[in-house]
Amino acid sequence: MSTITFTKHNVSFVLQEKLHLKSFLASILTQEKIHFKSISYIFCTDEFLLKLNKQYLNHDTLTDILTFELSNTRSPLIAEIYISIERIMENALNLKEPFLNELYRVMIHGILHLCDYSDHSIDEKRMMRKKEDFYLNQL
Repeated sequence: MSTITFTKHNVSFVLQEKLHLKSFLASILTQEKIHFKSISYIFCTDEFLLKLNKQYLNHDTLTDILTFELSNTRSPLIAEIYISIERIMENALNLKEPFLNELYRVMIHGILHLCDYSDHSIDEKRMMRKKEDFYLNQL
């Protein structure tokens, strides 16, 4: 059985419509033809995500999301997606976007990384944004 879970690490916020959101995120994986066993979203602080970024990627920068594929084989996929709620709040303010829109975009972004989409080059960033918009419109 495939599962998507949401947990919090030292943050206080309430995620609404969890069942609908889980179903929606699973549908992205289905549309992208990715078989998964478990995806865990962990909502955390900037401090915690920075620590992970330094420890696992040797990056000393704040980020809004880190995606880790844990499974040794591609199918079924097991992964953890860490999201800084503080970064989402700040980015939403800076972009003049509602918090939930920015949160959902970043959640989709993490799923897209698991579907082998990258965002290193300008063209890859453009494709990633196009896919994010496509799926946000489905939500």
